[in-house]
Amino acid sequence: MRIGSTIMAAAICSALLTTSTMAAELSGTLKKIKDSGVIVLSNRDSSIPFSYYDNNQKPIGYSVGLANNVAEQIKKELKMPNLRVKYSLVTSQNRIPLVQNGTVDLECGSTTNNLERQRQVDFSVGIFEIGTRLLTAKSAGIKDFPDLKGKNVVTTAGTTSERLLKAMNVDKKMDMRIISAKDHGEAFLMLESGRAAAFMMDDVLLYGEVAKAKNPANWIVTGKPQSFEIYGCMMRKGDPAFKKVVDTALINTFKSGEVKNMYAKWFTSPIPPKGLNLNFPMSAEFKALIANPTDKAAEQK
Repeated sequence: MRIGSTIMAAAICSALLTTSTMAAELSGTLKKIKDSGVIVLSNRDSSIPFSYYDNNQKPIGYSVGLANNVAEQIKKELKMPNLRVKYSLVTSQNRIPLVQNGTVDLECGSTTNNLERQRQVDFSVGIFEIGTRLLTAKSAGIKDFPDLKGKNVVTTAGTTSERLLKAMNVDKKMDMRIISAKDHGEAFLMLESGRAAAFMMDDVLLYGEVAKAKNPANWIVTGKPQSFEIYGCMMRKGDPAFKKVVDTALINTFKSGEVKNMYAKWFTSPIPPKGLNLNFPMSAEFKALIANPTDKAAEQK
């Protein structure tokens, strides 16, 4: 009996030690999630079709789906099937500070991974690749960026397009009047109402604005891309354990082929709430990114 008791006591001690060690190993965002029982995912209100609201103010979209895949992976890793998912609305201007200060655990939307942002946050493997172009009325006669000289041009505040447009204005002495809108929806409204001649932004987001326009046939996406950019999910800097879980979930989505179904759902099929279709086929650049996932920015490739 004594031998059995000794073995059982040793087993209990071992189990307690293992549990204690596992708890001690948790740190950073994973520990925060474990302790709170909640993971906070960001959402946007008008980044169609990546992250936006349906008619019931529920976050939906391609990036929302990927973020939920990450949440499922974390449930498995932490053995927390009842982990609660909470959404927190962010904008182009406040998304980085809200990740940094712990308000948001994971920001998956339409955020470009670039060298400047890498100094402030960490990025997941890329989830999309785009080119920055122009949206304008077909009747405006604007074919490319040189045609914007002396004109009002709108873009969204806090984006890489805003930075590129301002640099172009100085470098090429184009005398553009640059308007920085608070979000993509406001930017398109300025274009639609005639307050701007063109709207510079990521091509896929411009297709999203065309799809929801009153008269989609009146608009055209045009111009030579001024940059190719890779979208990634943002997280707090210096948290390799959390980043590993995020990347694993995304790479599994790519390898399983699930990403192709997700792409078809959001980019080449009618989407809620109005049944609009972006008709935006998967690019060769994005196919290459899926085949060889990387957390590098486009300028590092």
